[in-house]
Amino acid sequence: MEKSRREFLKTSGLFAGGIALSPFATYGYNSSVDDTIKIAVIGCGGRGTGAVAQALSTTQNVKLVAMADAFQDRIEESYKNLMAKKYKNAKGQDVPASEKIDVPESRRFVGFDAYLKAIPLADVVILTAPPGFRPQHFVEAVKQNKHIFAEKPLGTDAPGVRKVLAAAEEAKKKKLNVVVGLQRHYQPNYLEAIKRIHDGAIGDIVGGQVYWVGSSPWVRDRKPGMTEMEYQMRNWYYFNWLCGDHIVEQHVHNIDVANWVKGSYPVEIQGTGGRQVRVGNRFGEIYDHHLLDMVYADGTVISSQCRQFEGCWNRVDEAFVGTKGRIDSFSTNNTVLKTYSGSVIYKHDGRNDGNPYQIEHDELFAAVAKGEHKFNDGENGAKSTLVGIMGRMATYSGKVVKFDEALNSDIDLFPEKLAWDAMPKIVPGPDGEYPIAVPGKTKAV
Repeated sequence: MEKSRREFLKTSGLFAGGIALSPFATYGYNSSVDDTIKIAVIGCGGRGTGAVAQALSTTQNVKLVAMADAFQDRIEESYKNLMAKKYKNAKGQDVPASEKIDVPESRRFVGFDAYLKAIPLADVVILTAPPGFRPQHFVEAVKQNKHIFAEKPLGTDAPGVRKVLAAAEEAKKKKLNVVVGLQRHYQPNYLEAIKRIHDGAIGDIVGGQVYWVGSSPWVRDRKPGMTEMEYQMRNWYYFNWLCGDHIVEQHVHNIDVANWVKGSYPVEIQGTGGRQVRVGNRFGEIYDHHLLDMVYADGTVISSQCRQFEGCWNRVDEAFVGTKGRIDSFSTNNTVLKTYSGSVIYKHDGRNDGNPYQIEHDELFAAVAKGEHKFNDGENGAKSTLVGIMGRMATYSGKVVKFDEALNSDIDLFPEKLAWDAMPKIVPGPDGEYPIAVPGKTKAV
């Protein structure tokens, strides 16, 4: 007989590890017995707002009960946008946003410690703050026995990745569902094609290319009176302790597909990169392009490109060659496995498979509602994150970086203290410019 959701929450969380707790002590605000799945969002920027909207758009009885962010204005903007959206209830009926969102000002928490106040109030937490905070938020969510949706990447340095790996193992023991926003794992054309690749349709994979080459994201100007901490937080994408560089924050999607296809992680990486067109202190410390050779244990080399240039050829995709055939693209309407003579082995039919960002939430909340433990994306998410970090280490240092030495690196990018008047570890020099990694000189591992 299928366990009820309430019984699942009880057995997967309250008694995990042999510790028995009162449901009121563990779940705080979540003291009802109406099978409402209560969610809290940690990080209320654009992705956090989108993830909440997707959670509230599932067919489960989901309600947002808490919000947390370092900035008050981000919470208020997110709340306004969420309240303006349309939702359906579990019966498919249109309902006002007020039926899906119950977050009075008393449950809108602001500050670096806001997550500690929001997490206890939910059954499922949505972790969408800048990636540098992901390890501490992830660890706390597991400690509090919560199911998790965590955006990628799962950290920005090796110490953070190690924390996530340990917490992911604990989540497995506690039977907590963990979904990571590497949404291609929930996208039908990827699932169908990679299943066939793993079944040997194109033979052994012996090479490939993965790309995220596109344009630059937003940048926000420094305002009078801003502390260095606030400036970096507002421009989190351009600082490694927060973002990890775009090779980690963005290109991790494509790197993860390479790992998925190969069924393993690179044993070593070498590469090159730099700042060619996006220069100046307003762009922080990150590179604008990276090129890698990712070497797997069987000798296979997958090449990787990511760059953020304006007005250039763009591609966000992956391609692989096997001993019996190839796949040149995972475009929804052009996902084709074929032999070298051109015969089609498999072609995705191009039907509307749905939005993978929505599917990952549909499946997570369905599992929670049914009392199932189906998802444990934490380990893979952390290891693919580490591969992105390896790539950054390789391009910044100009060295060959091995998986084990990257994992065991003691370089900790996180500030010693979190406060608006505290200083991050990387600050502008006397000339106002941030220090930039120089291959051959920079120690990156």
